Amino acid sequence: MASPLQYGDPPRLGPFVVQARLHSAPAGFVYLGQASDGRAVSLAVLTRGAAIDAAARERFVTALQEAAPSGDRSGVRSWLGLGSKGRATVTEDAPPVLDMNTGHAPWVAVAYVPGKPGAERFLEPVMVGGTLIGVAHGPDFVPYWLTDRTPALAAPVRRRPLTETRRRVLIAVAVLLALLVLLVTIVLLMLLGRSGGDPMPRQLPPTVFLPTPPPVPSTPYPEPSPSPSAPRSGEPTPGRSPGDEPPQEPQL
Repeated sequence: MASPLQYGDPPRLGPFVVQARLHSAPAGFVYLGQASDGRAVSLAVLTRGAAIDAAARERFVTALQEAAPSGDRSGVRSWLGLGSKGRATVTEDAPPVLDMNTGHAPWVAVAYVPGKPGAERFLEPVMVGGTLIGVAHGPDFVPYWLTDRTPALAAPVRRRPLTETRRRVLIAVAVLLALLVLLVTIVLLMLLGRSGGDPMPRQLPPTVFLPTPPPVPSTPYPEPSPSPSAPRSGEPTPGRSPGDEPPQEPQL
C-alpha cells in the first residue's frame, strides 16, 4: 500500500519523479514513481548504511546487472563472460529493468504492476542469511548498518567557487556590457531628439544685387559760391591796423 513521502525521501531518482512510498525493507526503500512519458514505475534505493557497506552495495549492483538486458550489463562479471549464464537464482522472477544507477547511491527502476513483484525484489540479495541453497549452514547476523534508515542519495553537485581571475573577467565583461548599453542609449536619444525636435529653417533665396544709377544734380551747371563782402568805409576793422604802435607804459 502506498504511503506519503517522508522527510528525507528523494523527490526524484534520475528522470523519474517520486510520488509515494510503496515498501520499506531492511536494506532499502521502494517508491512509486512516474516516468517522463507518464508510465508508473517502481523504484528501489538502498539505505545510506547499506550503500556505505561496499559488500552490500556490490550485491545490489550485481543483482541489477544480472537482471538487466544483455546490452546494458556492465562490470567485471559481464566483461569476463560470467554473466552470460543468465539471471541468478534470486532474480529469476525479477521484473525487467527500465533504468538503473550503479554509482555510490545505486537505484533501479522497473515497471509498476499492482500485485506483482516490483523493485523490492532487488533488495533481497543485499541481506545475507545463514543458508546456502536452502540449507542452513551458519548463524544469522545483523549488519552494523541496519539502524541507518536514511535513503542513500547522490551528493548534490557543488559549484566550483569563483577564482580571482574568473571574478575579474566577469566584472570586466559586465562593465563592458554596461558601457555598450549606455552608448547605444545615447545614440538612440540623439537620433530621436533630432527627428522629434523643431523643424530646420528653410534656406533663404539668393540675394540679387541690382546696380543703381548715380545721383543727378538739380542744376546742370555749377554756380559760383558767394564771396565775403568787403568792409564799409569809415568803419574800423577790428584788431590792430598796420602801422599802429602800441602805447608805451610810463616809467617809474
